[in-house]
Amino acid sequence: MNQQLIQDLQNTIQNIPDFPKPGIEFKDITPIFLNPKLYEEVITDLAKFSRGKVDAVCGIESRGYLFGIAIAVALDVPFILIRKKGKLPPPFVGQKYDLEYGSEEIEMRTGQLKPGQRILIHDDLLATGGTTEAAALLVQKQGGIVSQFSFLIGLKDLEGEKRLEKFNAEIHQLLMY
Repeated sequence: MNQQLIQDLQNTIQNIPDFPKPGIEFKDITPIFLNPKLYEEVITDLAKFSRGKVDAVCGIESRGYLFGIAIAVALDVPFILIRKKGKLPPPFVGQKYDLEYGSEEIEMRTGQLKPGQRILIHDDLLATGGTTEAAALLVQKQGGIVSQFSFLIGLKDLEGEKRLEKFNAEIHQLLMY
């Protein structure tokens, strides 16, 4: 692990208290985009984790796109969007998942993922793992093999990794809080 990269990210990511609601400390990653060299180093590190191990990258809307597309380009593999319900034209397949209050649904267009493809699912942050678990189930519904998960940030106290263990995939979290 590149300790200098981790230190640079820790110095760049801003903690915003009580956002989006009281008691939450939001990790603002947007300052990374003000430093092209740092962004490039993040992509290099995340791509290194997956080189030769995946056939496509799936990114979860919306912040999973910020790094996921660049990872796919660095790996020279396709990028597949996973979006919130109602944002993709048909044909698509959906997956519901539960939240603390209620449920949500995410979707992926059918035919973009080929059966048997090894898939990296990327998002900016792993918290409880609910959305990422739903994304993995979407990949499986289309015959893909979830081989890896990657995240810029993992929140260890929320234990999202436990929800992902059943997929027997590698999990890479660049920063842990």
